[in-house]
Amino acid sequence: MLEGKIAIVTGASRGIGRCIALQLAQSGADLIVCARSEAPLKELVVEIEALGRKALAVVVDVVNTEDVKSLIDQALATFGRIDILVNNAGITRDGLLLRMKDADWDAVLDTNLKSAFLLTRAVARSMSKQRSGRIINISSVVGEMGNPGQANYCASKAGLIGLTKSVARELARRNVTVNAVTPGFIETDMTEELDEKARTELASQIPLGRLGDAEDIAHAVIYLASDRASYITGQVLGVNGGMYM
Repeated sequence: MLEGKIAIVTGASRGIGRCIALQLAQSGADLIVCARSEAPLKELVVEIEALGRKALAVVVDVVNTEDVKSLIDQALATFGRIDILVNNAGITRDGLLLRMKDADWDAVLDTNLKSAFLLTRAVARSMSKQRSGRIINISSVVGEMGNPGQANYCASKAGLIGLTKSVARELARRNVTVNAVTPGFIETDMTEELDEKARTELASQIPLGRLGDAEDIAHAVIYLASDRASYITGQVLGVNGGMYM
């Protein structure tokens, strides 16, 4: 489905980002995988290469403009083009509004939102020149509905939706599509630590009655990255089991 395509995935060292990278490789894409930790990236490269695809691991601080520029330069020097960008890097620094520190607000907004701006700006020129590209932002269901104790996280993920729609309008004439995926409650390292009562309570909020898998998000990304989604841009695809309609 994605044979010959070159994709960048940020926050690729674990969880949803790692799963997205592997699914892109399985669909035929070559990868540039990015994160702040080198060891898990190297392990991911081995897995991607075992699937018969090429992969480049880049340790990068996605909120640093020079790091981002270097990343794009390396990607273009290695592969010659960039077809797909998945802005997945994200962190949480939860706390009630009255107790939230400035540093926690800034860190979350920078990592979750500013990074997507920097990466998108950096790839927009080459995608525009080749008159094709797919940019996919991983937002969150709480960016649409809010969540107590996550004002910074919700604001950053809501901001991603606004960024998605604005950039989609700017780049549409260059045949570059920009869409967002909003995961709901997904099985991750964090949810694995919850006891059965807490998991049951989470699942009770979801009409389908279960948490999602990272593969559910990856499948949505693969679709939006493919030619089958060539007439879809500026959209928000909710993958949340119906918890937000």
